[in-house]
Amino acid sequence: MPAKYHLFLDESGDHGLVNVDPEFPVFVLCGIIISDQSYERVNAEMVTLKQGFWGDRKAILHSRDIRKCEKEFQILFDQDIKKRFYAAVNQLVMSSDYAIIASAINKENHIKQYGKLASDVYEIALSFIIERSVFYLDDQPGGEKSLHITIERRGRKEDARLHEHFQRLCSRGTGYVTPERIHAYQLDIEFISKSDDVNGLQLADLIAYPTARHVLDPPRANPSFDVLEPKFYSKGGRRFGLKVFP
Repeated sequence: MPAKYHLFLDESGDHGLVNVDPEFPVFVLCGIIISDQSYERVNAEMVTLKQGFWGDRKAILHSRDIRKCEKEFQILFDQDIKKRFYAAVNQLVMSSDYAIIASAINKENHIKQYGKLASDVYEIALSFIIERSVFYLDDQPGGEKSLHITIERRGRKEDARLHEHFQRLCSRGTGYVTPERIHAYQLDIEFISKSDDVNGLQLADLIAYPTARHVLDPPRANPSFDVLEPKFYSKGGRRFGLKVFP
């Protein structure tokens, strides 16, 4: 049996190129890549975290709801609970065994260089992430490996188009990864709704927004990104886990 790895992907920002928000002109697709054994531990820890604050595991960790203290996260209006919650999340993020592989598209620069009818930024970001996921798996010890990709569902047409792009990547490869190298890891892809309560997707969601804020303004204080930074996939002293394009 091959060693199984997971790649959970979530996004921050709008992938459209027609109307770009000048306050947030970036699209980030953020992935966490994790072995099956490590994910079992992370999943159990996230269930325990939710039970500790809500008494059950039904709360879905969503970055925007947390920041706005909306839905289940109205409890964060209590400053003591908020402090304990952020400490627990930071501990889970720092102590868990996974790597971050993210791709950020600066849409304003992309339009200047390629025009508004350029390739779909979601597809571009996915290509970069799959490429670097192959690099990451190359670095892992052991023999045969497989990679299961889980992406948050967006809509029937959008998901179908992205699945077609994924199939093209597998059949043609990229500029740096041949189809043979991709096939060696037996990639497959699955689309899941946020309401399905998949903890891997929720962890990716928590990471995506602070990553986008860092890309928009690197010098700005960003404590959440500071916690995440050591988790980005690196090799030989170089950070391969964050691709900013163009």
